Amino acid sequence: MWTYISFTLFSTWKFMFAPIAGPAAGLTFLETFIACSIGGYISATIFYFASNYFMQLSVKRHARRVRKAERKGKTIPVKKKFTKMNRRIIYLKGKVGIYFTCWAFPLFLSIPLGSIIVAKFYKHKRKTFPLIILFLTLDCFLITGGTYFIKDLML
Repeated sequence: MWTYISFTLFSTWKFMFAPIAGPAAGLTFLETFIACSIGGYISATIFYFASNYFMQLSVKRHARRVRKAERKGKTIPVKKKFTKMNRRIIYLKGKVGIYFTCWAFPLFLSIPLGSIIVAKFYKHKRKTFPLIILFLTLDCFLITGGTYFIKDLML
């Protein structure tokens, strides 16, 4: 029972690497797939639908830091808003569209950060969240399947 819970919790944050530990924990393909999928779904749901809250929280925290620094007589340098990473993300968004964005950002950036970025760009489109869930399921199936395939080759 604790193994399933630990895999679910681990996959909420490190989704791409959680299924790799499945064979070492003695789980079957289906057990690993279900535990990691549930963790990914929980994380994507929380961070996608709460993305506005997290973005507003970030703005408020930055404003509070600026006010606190001004009271102490310090000046905080203005943060660049269009950094190299932001430029790359905007380029990818424009170049490859919603499907690649819904697939790659939650997988490679982590589900929380990727879901917030996808929600920021595409929250107005109804198919965004179902696409994230679809691609998480597909990714989990492929990563878990690849892991167990390699495990079977090694033994």
